[in-house]
Amino acid sequence: QPTAEGGYAPIDTGLCFSSVSMAAGAEVMNDIIAALEAQHIPIDAYYPELGHGQHELPIRHTPVLRAADNQIWVRETIRNVARQHGLLASLAPKPLPEQAGNGCHIHWSVWDVGSETNLLYDPNERYNLSQLGYHFVAGVLEHLPGLLALTAPSFNSYRRLQPHFWSSAYTAWGPDNREAAVRIASGLWGREPVSFNLELKASDPSNNPYLALGGMIAAGLDGLDRQLDPGEPVLIDPGNYSDAEREARDIKRYPTTQTEALDALEQDQVLIEALGPDLSRAYLAVKRSEYAAFAAEDLDFEIKHHLHKF
Repeated sequence: QPTAEGGYAPIDTGLCFSSVSMAAGAEVMNDIIAALEAQHIPIDAYYPELGHGQHELPIRHTPVLRAADNQIWVRETIRNVARQHGLLASLAPKPLPEQAGNGCHIHWSVWDVGSETNLLYDPNERYNLSQLGYHFVAGVLEHLPGLLALTAPSFNSYRRLQPHFWSSAYTAWGPDNREAAVRIASGLWGREPVSFNLELKASDPSNNPYLALGGMIAAGLDGLDRQLDPGEPVLIDPGNYSDAEREARDIKRYPTTQTEALDALEQDQVLIEALGPDLSRAYLAVKRSEYAAFAAEDLDFEIKHHLHKF
C-alpha cells in the first residue's frame, strides 16, 4: 500500500497462515478470486504466506498450454484488481530484499491421453515414482542450469534462489524435500494415482510461462530419450551437506546470477534447439542487455524497477 513518503509498505506484517493477515487482505483477495473465477480459473486454496504482505493463490491444474494461458491471466488479474483497490501487487521474485521471495513453482504430471493414466505414478516403485518419472526428473536436473534462464529469467530472480529459503539452490531431488530443485509431492490420501505429481521449485513469476514450460518439457523428454538416472534422492536440505558430500552426490549449486544462467542456456543444445534459432538468439540478446543494465546500477534501482515491472 502507498506510504506518506511516496513509497510502498506491505498491507500486513503477520505470520504465515495468519488470520490477521487474511483479514487485512480479505477485501482485495475476495475480489481477485471472484475475477479469476469469472474467467473460469478455479482457485484450489488461498492463504497468507511467509513474507509481509505476501498472499498465495494456487490455481487448478489443467493441460499445459491452458496452464500457461492461465498464468498470464492470473498475473494481469492480480495486478489490475489490486490497482482498483489503490494497491500495488508485485510479483517480482524478490520485491523486498529482507523478506521471502515470490515463487511460481511448477507442479506437473505426465498422462497417457488414451487411458487417462498418470504415467508418473507406480505404486510398486520407490516413492511411487515410475521409471518414466525418474528419467524425466533426471532430464530436468541435467538441464537445470540453462533451464533457469527460462524459469527464473530476471536479474532479481537470483536474490530469491538462495540456500535455506525453501526456494531451492541445488540440483537435487527428493520426496517432499522443499529445499530440493525437484520435489516428489505426496499424493492426496485415497487419490494417489490421480493426484501424484512433481514440483519444480526453481521458477518465479518473472518468466514467460510458455518458454518456461516448453523448456522444462524439452529437458524432461531428453531424460526419457537418453534414459538418464537422477541419482539418489536427497532427504535433507542439500545446503547442509559439505562441499565434498555434494560433489560425491553430483549435486551442483545453481548459477548465482542471471548472466551465468544465460551462459548455461547458450551452451545447452537441447534447450537452444527447442527454442529455435531466431527465438534463442533474440532471447539471449535481450536478456544479456537486461543484465548489463541492472549490473551497472545499485540495489535500490533493481528493487524499484522489478517491483513495478512485475
